[in-house]
Amino acid sequence: MSMFDKAKDRAEQLIGEAKQKVGELTGNEHLQAEGQKEQIVGKAKAAGHDLLDKAGAVVDDLKARLDRK
Repeated sequence: MSMFDKAKDRAEQLIGEAKQKVGELTGNEHLQAEGQKEQIVGKAKAAGHDLLDKAGAVVDDLKARLDRK
């Protein structure tokens, strides 16, 4: 995936961390939970993008091997 997608995933995680901490400091359970959710979503998206990158590399490798034969 693009660096832009990876940056968006990381930004979502960081925003989630900030919301969670503000929620903890203010006693706002809703904000705290929202922050936790955003962190999980950001991590899941990042994992999905990493998986797509790895799958693409495997496909490229297989194509290269088949082209050599």
